Amino acid sequence: MDSFRATLRANTHMESVSKFGFSAGSDGFYGERLRGSLNKNLPVNQLAESLRSEKRGRKISHGVSCSILTSDNGKETLTVQAPRFERLRADPKNVVSIILGGGAGTQLFPLTSKTATPAVPVGGCYRLIDIPMSNCINSGINKIFVLTQFNSASLNRHIARTYFGNGINFGDGCVEVLAATQTPGDAGMKWFQGTADAVRQFIWVFEDAKNKDVENILILSGDHLYRMDYMDFVQNHIDRNADITVSCVPTGDSRASDYGLMKIDRNGRIIQFAEKPKGADLKAMEADTTLLGLSPQDAAKAPYIASMGVYVFKTDILLKLLRSRYPAFNDFGSEIIPSAVRDHNVQAYIFRDYWEDIGTIKSFYDANLALTEEYPKFEFYDPKTPFFTSPRFLPPTKIDKCQIKDSIISHGCFLRECSVEHSIVGERSRLDYGVELKDTFMMGADYYQTESEIASLLAEGKIPIGIGRNTKIRNCIIDKNAKIGKDVVIANKDGVEEAHRPEEGFYIRSGITIILEKATITDGTVI
Repeated sequence: MDSFRATLRANTHMESVSKFGFSAGSDGFYGERLRGSLNKNLPVNQLAESLRSEKRGRKISHGVSCSILTSDNGKETLTVQAPRFERLRADPKNVVSIILGGGAGTQLFPLTSKTATPAVPVGGCYRLIDIPMSNCINSGINKIFVLTQFNSASLNRHIARTYFGNGINFGDGCVEVLAATQTPGDAGMKWFQGTADAVRQFIWVFEDAKNKDVENILILSGDHLYRMDYMDFVQNHIDRNADITVSCVPTGDSRASDYGLMKIDRNGRIIQFAEKPKGADLKAMEADTTLLGLSPQDAAKAPYIASMGVYVFKTDILLKLLRSRYPAFNDFGSEIIPSAVRDHNVQAYIFRDYWEDIGTIKSFYDANLALTEEYPKFEFYDPKTPFFTSPRFLPPTKIDKCQIKDSIISHGCFLRECSVEHSIVGERSRLDYGVELKDTFMMGADYYQTESEIASLLAEGKIPIGIGRNTKIRNCIIDKNAKIGKDVVIANKDGVEEAHRPEEGFYIRSGITIILEKATITDGTVI
């Protein structure tokens, strides 16, 4: 029982009881302030608001209890049962997470030429899919579905190796890959037409008996870099009784047109939403970001509110929107959310930590190299919320007379008398004598070549996996299993912004040279 104790002096009056407690003057009791303690389950602000209400008349009414204490009464202790106000708590068992495997990945091409976007390596030893997967695990969400379609073989393999066993316990939950498939009927003959259509095609999964208690559904993207407690997000959604909640961040002019933008009212409700607007439409989406807690100076630098592509829906609302309300709409950002804003309670959740959409080559390159800073804005290591990835059981890296500055060196590498600066060296990488690596993300290799195999290849005039002697590389992304010979220079000295040379083993995108997966760059090549 929740209760409190009040000590009353003579000539003290007690007012009528309201649904929130006592209705009285500003002091709660006339001539006497409230003493004692309240159980933490009772919201003090609600009780205080009631206690501050104006004095009501003492007209006797049926069902209302009134009392008056006069000087004839002695000092009394009165115990009154207080009403219980329970906060509806978010339960991770009632939440399902859907991770969208992405489309063709054209923005990250050529890294996605044979690999789904969520399977692209990041940070030296992780894959992009590890970000939302680990956030779900750390949030206690154990029902996870990954929707895949394009180049999904490596993604499926990574999920199987990482999240099926290996000490990660999902209890009564699951991790399931839902691959695009064709089913009977005209609609079933089509592949996923968009993010919303992908979920619609597997809507039967969320009506299955084992998912009957699911109250909220999280929709996540597989190409973002951030650490987030999804249950805080879901709790905010429940507290505001929202039909849909969209996680958002303030952003500036330079990348605003890459995102879905919104306007919100002072209560956080989204009143307008536009997906990747351009020109005048972009200018029209400028908002007062001081509402998000920004200073006037910061608000001037970030005058837009951008969607993170992270949503939570009430389950019944999502099913209704996809099945009956908007059965022809195929995308959440450009169709479902803008339309739902008009007649549903769509709320904004302000995310106040690091978040980066790494869906382009430039943002992918910058976000990775930012990890090498002395005090990075984001780092994978956190003892309480670690990021998981496939256990590879590799030996420690061996470094022989090298100079390494502001860099990340992954597991199982061999570095001999080389220089590495502001770079990431992926697992199983081999850097030979005299190599200079700067401002470069080297993804590493999927397998080792033994010393005898390397010597044999060199003797035959062939090039082993890794980087050969005296090679100089700047401003570059080196994809998996690339073979780069000796005395090679990769520097893009002419500052070329775009070049397509797949027959020579490389592309240049946004001024960044990309060495293709399994490409061979012959001795003495200059790029």
